[in-house]
Amino acid sequence: MLALGTLVPMIWSGMTAPAAADAQGIPEPAAVTPEPAKEEVDTHVRVQIYLDERNFGPGKIDGAIGEFTRKAVEAYYTSRGIAPVENWGPVLEAAAKAVPNPYRTYTVKKEDMKFVTSGLPNSPEQQSKRRYLGYRSIGEFIAERFHTDEAFLAKLNKGEIRSIYNVAPGTEVKVPNVTPFLIEEIPEDARFEADPELSTRSAIVDTKVKQATFWDNEGKLIAAFPITPGQRRFIHHGEWELLNMHTTPTFRWDKSMLSQGKRSSTYYNLPSGPNNPVGVFWGGISKQGIGLHGTNSPHTIGRSQSAGCVRFANWDAVRLSSLVRPGSKVTIK
Repeated sequence: MLALGTLVPMIWSGMTAPAAADAQGIPEPAAVTPEPAKEEVDTHVRVQIYLDERNFGPGKIDGAIGEFTRKAVEAYYTSRGIAPVENWGPVLEAAAKAVPNPYRTYTVKKEDMKFVTSGLPNSPEQQSKRRYLGYRSIGEFIAERFHTDEAFLAKLNKGEIRSIYNVAPGTEVKVPNVTPFLIEEIPEDARFEADPELSTRSAIVDTKVKQATFWDNEGKLIAAFPITPGQRRFIHHGEWELLNMHTTPTFRWDKSMLSQGKRSSTYYNLPSGPNNPVGVFWGGISKQGIGLHGTNSPHTIGRSQSAGCVRFANWDAVRLSSLVRPGSKVTIK
């Protein structure tokens, strides 16, 4: 909170000038804009898109400001030096200007269907026999593409589309107006090497807050995303080093490893794809078997526990190589 008599610097172009001083020369407190009401769905969507586009992930875009949108606002304010956090005025004004249209339409293409694996089994044994673990439906494909979930898509298209899970090519679907996650542009097994600048940056994984923050070499916050941490008994607190990063990982599914943290001789090698348990991106750290990776269930990010690694939504995970590189310090706390 601001101390009385302190002049507030104009650190955000959307903020109004400090209120005029009263008769005693003490500035009146600046007006604080509260969080928008839950009925203001379009406003929520604008804020979520605005934050997402600036690498401060609010989680899935669903028109409902909740825990992770609030944390994204707080991180964004920290990165820009905006205070107080309780004032939604700056982010609301900025989002209104930057995102005048919170929605757009997406026309489903015939080519999209090649990323859908019809009848994808749930059993790891049966999945190991597939060549690719694609989306379970075209609805799941569209939802991940626009950083949302099928429930919100169904709500946006109520009365227009009978089932979001069975949309035919050529159909126009109303979606959040966010930069899409283009799975078709993710190269197969692309490796990311150390970088003179990016490798000097660092990441902090806060398992209690369920958020990963990224910092440049001058200690400035540059990005933040919600995460699902490992189960408490498997969390490896401490400072580690990012060793490798690559796209389209495969996954060794071992029930013993997942439930007890010990490898066994009974396992299944699962192929790559958006429904691979580690998603479409892997960043291994110096603690063996632990990494920063994507997921096959983005709607559960921050809401369920993984076996031991740190899960991001795929649309956030693919950004990690532009923020940090092998050699970067990763602190898990």
